[in-house]
Amino acid sequence: MASPGNNGIELLPRRAEVLAGLSVAIDLGLGQPAEHMLRSATIACRISDRLGLDPVQRGTVYYVTLVMWIGCHADSQEYARWFGDDIAVRREAFLVDWSGMPYMLFLLGNVAKGEPLPQRLKVMGTLFRDARGQLAKLIHSHCASAAVLAAHIGLTREVANTLAYTFERYDGDGLPAGISGDQIPIEMRVAQFADIAEVHHRMYGLDAVGAMARSRRGGHFDPAVVDAVLASPEEIFTDAPDGDAWREALGYAPDRDVQLTDEGFDRLVCAIGDFVDLKCPFALGHSRAVATLSASAGERLGLGNSEIRTLQRAGHLHDLGRLGISNQVWSKPGKLSQSEWERVRMHPYLTERVLDRIPGLGAVRTVARSHHEHIDGTGYPLGAGGSTLGHSERILAAAVAYQSALEPRPYREALDPEQAMARLLARCASGALDTECVGAVLDGAGHRVSRLRRDDLLTAREREVLGLVSRGFSNREIATRLFLSEKTVRNHVERTYTKVGATNRVGASLYALEHGLVMPLKEVESQ
Repeated sequence: MASPGNNGIELLPRRAEVLAGLSVAIDLGLGQPAEHMLRSATIACRISDRLGLDPVQRGTVYYVTLVMWIGCHADSQEYARWFGDDIAVRREAFLVDWSGMPYMLFLLGNVAKGEPLPQRLKVMGTLFRDARGQLAKLIHSHCASAAVLAAHIGLTREVANTLAYTFERYDGDGLPAGISGDQIPIEMRVAQFADIAEVHHRMYGLDAVGAMARSRRGGHFDPAVVDAVLASPEEIFTDAPDGDAWREALGYAPDRDVQLTDEGFDRLVCAIGDFVDLKCPFALGHSRAVATLSASAGERLGLGNSEIRTLQRAGHLHDLGRLGISNQVWSKPGKLSQSEWERVRMHPYLTERVLDRIPGLGAVRTVARSHHEHIDGTGYPLGAGGSTLGHSERILAAAVAYQSALEPRPYREALDPEQAMARLLARCASGALDTECVGAVLDGAGHRVSRLRRDDLLTAREREVLGLVSRGFSNREIATRLFLSEKTVRNHVERTYTKVGATNRVGASLYALEHGLVMPLKEVESQ
């Protein structure tokens, strides 16, 4: 959804559009379809109007509903520790009243789900010795995180303060403080209902919303909110006139007309990257470091200012899709199963899916989605390679690989800078990463390396083959001269093209000419 100006240059998105995109990323971690939070915000604003809330209150309602679950991603590690699949348990919790026996049964059914029975019993014993205390601790952390993150992305103090009441209930049986009734801000009472009701309406229809609302009236939900909705529920839950929930929700945004400056956008994408990194404790600071390293490498390779800025923003946003993969997978200390590995391979696609919704981010999206692609086609999720990957995509892939090596993972210790450099050079030798881009990344990281060229890692045979290619010899002729099979020569040619970044003989020949690799005529004639 690019938003080009009259000169073809993409315009910066509005602030509300970026925060709407963030809400789609939050949806991933909730196990909900895209635009759940946006539809909930629309429902909440309609309820606000019916209750007669003023514009400031409605603006707070909008953003409280849009990001009320932002804190849960920062606690994904704890959710996974208690419940296994943190995303699955959040998804299923939308259909359960968080009180009494139904909630206790829900907890029993989800504690350490998927683990062997002895481990499940052990975790159950730990949790249920002080279930309310353990959950209160987790929820307090969630609310504190949500408030901090809301302020970090530039939302108002009213929004940040209201998020502290996300898990409180009207009847006082909520957590962490057990606050009840009108002590809970009206903005949160509206947001709570809209969030839960959107799921029930989408899954089961209007009658199900009514049944759910009546059963939780005076318990989870404020009776005044429930009564206002049930007076005429069709108007509250009607679909957008043109079916575009994204556009309708943006129409309710209090700052819908605020256009971002370059500096404001950079601050916002940096804050979003920080938020994403909280998903996994070992990744704290990852996106900032990747963005800085990528921009530095881009400067060293002579990219223009616009390209460098795009590359830096892609560095901040490249891991958005990580939110859609359970910490049960990210935190696994052993080898991933095939299905787990397939889930990991999906996260760049999920990054693309989120960024695709934000106008003006076409170039950023293209670079960000490619951070695990390899020039030899062995990367993921698309297996793209060769000429389909530009300088920026190759730089980002190298920066991600280097920074990731410096960070610990559940299955290995962090590597030191020299080990990280060795790992990158090995990936160059295998044809996975671009040698010049790796050289620029290593230089930006402070390594004293000679300026690497793509042909530095060619074997002696590959140099010989490139020299003959540059003189116009066919694969069959090269095979005859070098006493090799034609298939072997074809494999050498393909690997050589990958290493020097060529897609055909002309490109390979020009590269050989520019870098002094053309076979001298006297050597050709002597063979």
